[in-house]
Amino acid sequence: MSSAESDDQLFKALADRRRREILDLLKDAPRTTGELCARFEGQLDRCTVMQHLGVLERAELIIARREGRQRWNHLNAAPFKDIYDRWISTYAAEAVDLLTRLKRDLEAT
Repeated sequence: MSSAESDDQLFKALADRRRREILDLLKDAPRTTGELCARFEGQLDRCTVMQHLGVLERAELIIARREGRQRWNHLNAAPFKDIYDRWISTYAAEAVDLLTRLKRDLEAT
């Protein structure tokens, strides 16, 4: 898969608020698919939760491991680091420089 295709899958996965909710739930600790389904009970059926997990897995945002009959879903933070390194850090550095210059200019007056 090319880098562009990988980026497309990553941002597609992050575009849906329910998938972001799943990622938020996995921040603290891995969860079984059953636990995730229970969290969305009344909002999403099991099949829909599984579809969302599939999108997240293809985007490499989660890693799924089977232990017996349970499927454990683990957050994979590496793609977030890649996003930060490629896009955010550059803009953040420029913003910090701008704020530093602004602070210095304001203090000089």
